[in-house]
Amino acid sequence: MEVNSIVIVSLAAPKEKVWGQLLALSTAGVTVRGIELNSFDDLVRQILDHEETTVGMATVFYPLHRVERIARDEPSGTLPSLSERFRAKVGVTIQEYLGIEPEASSRRMGD
Repeated sequence: MEVNSIVIVSLAAPKEKVWGQLLALSTAGVTVRGIELNSFDDLVRQILDHEETTVGMATVFYPLHRVERIARDEPSGTLPSLSERFRAKVGVTIQEYLGIEPEASSRRMGD
């Protein structure tokens, strides 16, 4: 996984999934700027409707004992990734929306 990758983090105790930008990954845990996966459509609607922020992307650290897996947000067969759905609906990439610079998103963890 690379810093600034868009990922889906599956968590346990309580069970939840978080979609967003990977900020850090260490033996202690993972830091993500994101939202709960079930809030994705609400976030997109709020952006399109220019509503006040009720569903925002928060920066959160999750201890490693809660992390079940981290998956890069990628398409699966004919199903688009959440990032692709975001761009199709909002008109900008999630990276542009979050202000992630292209060269920063290509930096590998540990470099």
